[in-house]
Order: sequence, then C-alpha cells, then structure tokens
Amino acid sequence: MLELKELSFQVETEGQGKEIIRNVSLTIPERKLIVITGPNGGGKSTLAKLIAGIEKPTGGRIFFGGEDITEKNVTERARMGISFAFQQPVRFKGIRVLDLIRIAAGKQLSIADACEYLSAVGLCARDYVDREVNASLSGGELKRIEIATVLARNAKLSVFDEPEAGIDLWSFRNLIDVFQHMRETIADSSILIISHQERILNIADEIVVIRDGVVDRKGKREEIYPGLAAGAAAVSECEGQIRAACPGGNAQ
Repeated sequence: MLELKELSFQVETEGQGKEIIRNVSLTIPERKLIVITGPNGGGKSTLAKLIAGIEKPTGGRIFFGGEDITEKNVTERARMGISFAFQQPVRFKGIRVLDLIRIAAGKQLSIADACEYLSAVGLCARDYVDREVNASLSGGELKRIEIATVLARNAKLSVFDEPEAGIDLWSFRNLIDVFQHMRETIADSSILIISHQERILNIADEIVVIRDGVVDRKGKREEIYPGLAAGAAAVSECEGQIRAACPGGNAQ
C-alpha cells in the first residue's frame, strides 16, 4: 500500500545541512499494524510527517497505492485516504466536537453516529458532542477526540504520532482496544504508530526501529520485540547500579 524509496530529509542548521532521515526504504502492507520505535531524536516523528505530507522530503520518493505522491500536499493525501493524528492535537476554537467528527467523516453524520465514535475512545458522548474544541478541553480529552475523528475518516492508512502522550492509564488501555478493532474491521487499511510503549509494541504485526535517521532493523514483532525488551531491561539495571553507587546523583 505505502512504499518509501530511499527517502531523505535534511534541514539547514547554522548554515550547514543536517540529515534527519537518510535513505529510508520501507513498505507498509495492507491490513497490518506497524509500529515505528527507536531512541528519541532518531527521526521517527519526522518520518510520520513526511508520510502525511506535513514535511516534504529532500530526496527519495513516496508511493501510495502504486501512485507517486511525493509532491502531493496534506489535503491531497488526505483525499487519497491518509489520515494523521498529531502527538499534540490541534485546538479548533469555535468548532464543536460534533462538527469536527462530521468534517472528518466527510458527510452529515447523525448525532448518534458521532456518539459511537466518541464512545469508542472512552468518552461519554452526551458530555462532549456539543463541546467546543478549545482550551477548556484537557490534553487527554483532545487526544481521544482526535482519535475519534481518525476512526470517522475510515482511512486507508492511519498514522498516529505517539498516541499515548498525555492520556491517562484507563484511556491508554482503551486505546489498545481501538487499534485492534481498527485493524480487524476496516477493510484493506493499515495502521502506522510511532510509539515506545510496550503494550503498543506487543500488538504490532511488524516493528521498525529507526535510529539516527536510518532503519536500524525491522521485522515481525516476535523477531524484533525480544531484543528491544532485553535492551530496555539492561538500561534500567545499569541506571539502578549508578544510583546505588552515587546516592543522590542522576544516571546520565
């Protein structure tokens, strides 16, 4: 469905070019849940923005459904069936939650239909359907409303940038169920998630590790996850030893 061919992205910093993404080639097949993980600052979120069209690559090509979409903008990609959920959702002052879900769906949904999407992300629909999408909503509420709009889109490819950010534990557990439901019920669609969370990694069909702007490794969950878990455990043990040796100090 989605194919990245030698994709690169470079920015100018103090008169010098800095590569954020370097010659990344990936294929995201249909009906799969793919998780991209890796160290902070490795380029994961930038890669997601390149796929969505928020950023434009400085090298390589992007193909969606066999069509070259490298030069297409965000709106054009959205019309083709690519949706994107930000790590920090955007606030829309003056727009009700109901209106936002209707815009996402591209049709005049009934209130009952809109409420189903809100209920799916753990919100009491009657309390939110007429709320304005503004500063009165918490970060967690905005995150769940944004995910409801992605569900309403019924997109061919749904991209989530760290969807667990800013939500409580109950909502996070519910979010896992939402992702699994999407994978099982939306025909010929794919889900791409940027995340470090163990529970999200555990429901992935495939895991891609991005480090220093390149694909460090990729494969099925059962091939990649054990190594990630072992590495995290080793880091945790090392930090514990440092704290024990240097009481009151910080592990660097």
